[in-house]
Amino acid sequence: MVRSYTGSDLGADALYFLPLGGTGEIGMNLNLYGHKGAWLMVDLGITFADERLPGVDVLMPDPAFIEERREDLAGLVLTHAHEDHIGAVPYIWPKLRCPVYATGFTAALLRRKLAEFGLLDEVPLTEVPLSGKFSVGPFDIELITLTHSIPEPNAVVIRTDAGSVLHTGDWKLDPDPLVGDDFDEARLKALADEDVLAMIGDSTNAMVAGEAGSEGAVRDRLRDVIGGLKQRVAVACFASNVARLETIIKVAEESGRRVCLLGRSMHRIVECARESGYLKGHQPFLSEDEIDYLPRNEVLLLCTGSQGEPRAALWRIARGDHPAVALDKGDAVVFSSRVIPGNETKIFELQNALVESGVEIIDDRNHDIHVSGHPGRDELIQMYQWVRPRIAVPVHGERRHLAAHAQIAKECQIPQQIVGQNGAMIQLAPGEARIIDQVPSGRLAYEGRRLLPVNSSVIKGRQKMVFNGAAAVTLVLDERGQLDGDPEISTAGLFEPGEEDEILTEVEAAISHAVQRLGKRERRDDSAVREAAQQALRRTVNRLLGKKPVTMVHVIRFE
Repeated sequence: MVRSYTGSDLGADALYFLPLGGTGEIGMNLNLYGHKGAWLMVDLGITFADERLPGVDVLMPDPAFIEERREDLAGLVLTHAHEDHIGAVPYIWPKLRCPVYATGFTAALLRRKLAEFGLLDEVPLTEVPLSGKFSVGPFDIELITLTHSIPEPNAVVIRTDAGSVLHTGDWKLDPDPLVGDDFDEARLKALADEDVLAMIGDSTNAMVAGEAGSEGAVRDRLRDVIGGLKQRVAVACFASNVARLETIIKVAEESGRRVCLLGRSMHRIVECARESGYLKGHQPFLSEDEIDYLPRNEVLLLCTGSQGEPRAALWRIARGDHPAVALDKGDAVVFSSRVIPGNETKIFELQNALVESGVEIIDDRNHDIHVSGHPGRDELIQMYQWVRPRIAVPVHGERRHLAAHAQIAKECQIPQQIVGQNGAMIQLAPGEARIIDQVPSGRLAYEGRRLLPVNSSVIKGRQKMVFNGAAAVTLVLDERGQLDGDPEISTAGLFEPGEEDEILTEVEAAISHAVQRLGKRERRDDSAVREAAQQALRRTVNRLLGKKPVTMVHVIRFE
């Protein structure tokens, strides 16, 4: 039985940690801290659906646990502006209606998202300075600047009467981040003097030896690559990596090229970056209409679509249906990004389409032109040596990443390591930390204009139709319950052209026979008629095609 964990049930001397998203998976981060009858949320993100959920683009954590306790939710603190940390705010905030806190760049991106949902004037968004300190209910908050693949990533120090926690967010130790402040080594080291109770930390690259690498080194490599290309160049990268955008813009200018931004998210990120004081001092960007007025060796296209997204700018160019931009034989596309697991097929299809057009592909398989934004093993070790918490709680990773992170913490002589999962209620204090409960957790899908559980009947039904096809039968019965004519059958996703007539003739006969076999009383019962027709259709199609289609039966009677 799940305890209530609300009001006085959160003991004054206890501190709880509860992940509802992002633990046991990468993406959809939602973390809760409970103390003195209040809850603090850290991050509220999304992930993107794949072909297993037809008709669904966006997934997010199910906030039901905290939605039921929203009167006790003191606020939401956002660590940085990546979609897996802020993307669910416009969808879920109306269920929570709590204050939101973020630094300038994150706030700039979030405001644009809120405006798209008509929430800009509703959400109480407080912009916090870098290294800022503030209070949210019984939680005293301090932000510590780190480095990542987006500006202004923050670790969050959460101080309570029960102890202090370092929630790292996403981070790495980049000695040359190019854009934004360096990581605050002095503040991280100073935490060791505070006897930090727990570190809740990024596990994404816990299985990767060494360090993540520096944006400064990537700039040197891209300078060599782009400087050696002779025709039109397109570069695909994550739009949120402002340091990478700055590198590409600078390298283009050094190579005598003008830059054109392609893709909505690319324009949005650049606007937010400039609004926040980044990406200053460069030449004006080309518009799409100006590209063809310049020689091909004087243009660089900075594109969305590095993960093979079908509606992104690069795929439209590869398909030849972009209204203003084309790539020809001898041009080059540089993928300055990593392949996110699960996107391999889409990316390779995109690259194959480009190669078929005679375009050269350059990526991290043949050039070292990307670095991760997450800490490798050596950086995790360094963080533990600086902070020296009593408890390590790995998050932001699949189970194998969490286990590897816990092993690193153990080797660093952190006294306790707790590997949980979404829904694991962890009591950090008082006493020895432990998992004390498992609360309901899950995923919501944004389907059309509504949020539905991923196991809802709507989504399950659509999955069945995608994999098994669908059939609708109309039966007309007279006053005696006898069929008046043959069954009318419509299908989707079952037949190749030319094979339908023969199979449907057999299906119609099976349905007619099943209905005629019913007793007189059953033929007057619509539910009995529907059941007989449905079973006959499914059995016959399964025998002939090996499929069990989703079936609908309509019964029409006349007296």
